[in-house]
Amino acid sequence: MSWFKRADANIEPNGDPNSDFGAESTFAPVSDDGEPTRVKTEGLWIKCPSCRTILFKAELEANTNVCPKCGYHFKIGARQRIELLLDPGYTLVDGGLRSTDPLNFTDIKPYKQRLAAAQKQTGLDDAILTALGKLGPHDVVLSAMEYTFIGGSMGAVVGETIARAIDRSLATRHPLIIVSASGGARMMEGVVSLMQLAKIATGLAQLDEAAIPYICLLTDPTTGGITASFAMLGDLNIAEPGALIGFAGPRVIEQTIRQKLPEGFQRSEFLLEHGFLDAVVPRGELKPYLIRALDFMTTK
Repeated sequence: MSWFKRADANIEPNGDPNSDFGAESTFAPVSDDGEPTRVKTEGLWIKCPSCRTILFKAELEANTNVCPKCGYHFKIGARQRIELLLDPGYTLVDGGLRSTDPLNFTDIKPYKQRLAAAQKQTGLDDAILTALGKLGPHDVVLSAMEYTFIGGSMGAVVGETIARAIDRSLATRHPLIIVSASGGARMMEGVVSLMQLAKIATGLAQLDEAAIPYICLLTDPTTGGITASFAMLGDLNIAEPGALIGFAGPRVIEQTIRQKLPEGFQRSEFLLEHGFLDAVVPRGELKPYLIRALDFMTTK
């Protein structure tokens, strides 16, 4: 492991002095003209939180952000999710919707500032993207949530975007797929956020009456009002391995019932064993699995 240590006097630390892997280091070999050459190594390596293996970031990304050693599924964003599932040539729709901060809410800082920071960080208007495209031979409507946007929480914009995705499915009779990744309802919007649960559930009931397939893919984490709403209403509910899925968190439940929870409680494998999920599918197998499921669920 000496490769990762600063044993060479020519290595100048330039970053977090307590990190061997995440800090930016500046190597100073001498070039042909006698000038030092600076090579940045920041972000080339990442440590798996499960098996603690140091992974080459490019290799991890090539493996759909799944640890090749232990199979741990790293979180990925909404754009990556859409690119992973849909064939090239998809179209993003229903963009440009932004929250109006209906309550003028302020906690540690104003909600408007949180929104602006999240929009700048992610490049998104809110915590969801909707795309129209092909999943193998099937035309689908796909909505994917973005966890890095205020914890993927659902406010008026997320609810309206999903409602519009449902309307598109009803109009075209194309199957709807929603990828959930959320901490729950966005309480900075109060009852406005809570009403989105009822609005979406009503739309999904219309999909069911029209016999249009709806598949929900639950990823890490799917909690709170999202689990209590559309995440568990699919004709087919599937999840990635190791995903945290539940309403209240494990610590809150333990404090409430004053009992130790079983090993793996609220993880996707535990929920599959107890009948809350239809399947747990590794990320690399999701696309062929969904294509095969839609083959069964759709008719000519």
